[in-house]
Amino acid sequence: MRKAMLVGSLATLLLVTVRPVGAITFGQLDGSLHPQVGALVVEFGDPPQLVPFCSGTLISPTVFLTAAHCFQAFDPLGIDEFWVTLSNKVDATATLLTGTSHVAPGANSGGFNDPLDLAVVVLDAPVASVTPAQLPTLGLLDNTALREATFTPVGYGAVRETKKGGFKSLLDNFDRRYATQTFLSLQGKAWLLLNMNPSTGSGGTCYGDSGGPHFLGGTSSNLIVSVTVTGDSVCKATDKTYRLDTATARGFLDDFVAVP
Repeated sequence: MRKAMLVGSLATLLLVTVRPVGAITFGQLDGSLHPQVGALVVEFGDPPQLVPFCSGTLISPTVFLTAAHCFQAFDPLGIDEFWVTLSNKVDATATLLTGTSHVAPGANSGGFNDPLDLAVVVLDAPVASVTPAQLPTLGLLDNTALREATFTPVGYGAVRETKKGGFKSLLDNFDRRYATQTFLSLQGKAWLLLNMNPSTGSGGTCYGDSGGPHFLGGTSSNLIVSVTVTGDSVCKATDKTYRLDTATARGFLDDFVAVP
């Protein structure tokens, strides 16, 4: 699920300014499986076209969770207007939601061990028709049999359908997609590493999946335990995701939602 090649020069700028992160690779169209997962979109091109640049998750009727680096990439791109959509396809018919972004204080300035790469969009109006995702309890991943677990990433990022080639094998994508993957390791204080190697039957994320969720469990799970942040540059080996069950992540999120 990494979203790598968006549209023209916007794609090039995103590849330069946004760290590698997932579009769903080796996955499937999501349809209505995960209505709480949406995209951050901007208008770009001539004529203007809606383009998804990151993914995210509704965690309350008015709070949309994503990654901080999605907004930190705005300045060099000269973009000052964005929307959230929960539509399963980003096109002219997508429903656009407005809101105000809040980037975690000190995001990506405290070192790679715990970058606090989180942000939220507080929507101007609540979304009543969608059940928000459930956040994890403190230390949940430290107390779970992770080697037996399945994880489900969801997002609007670039698509890979073949193991061959590097960037040239990444395809534009404007649809919400999902995949399933398995556990690799916990790293440091903040990271959950997940397998997205198609040779082992896993899929994963890519450019444009940044900020999107990794649910603990199969496709019916509503428990989000981490967000897409980074991974290998050609989207076919490892997802490095930011944990939501740490005291640091919860300290930011509890300013906007009740954490369990």
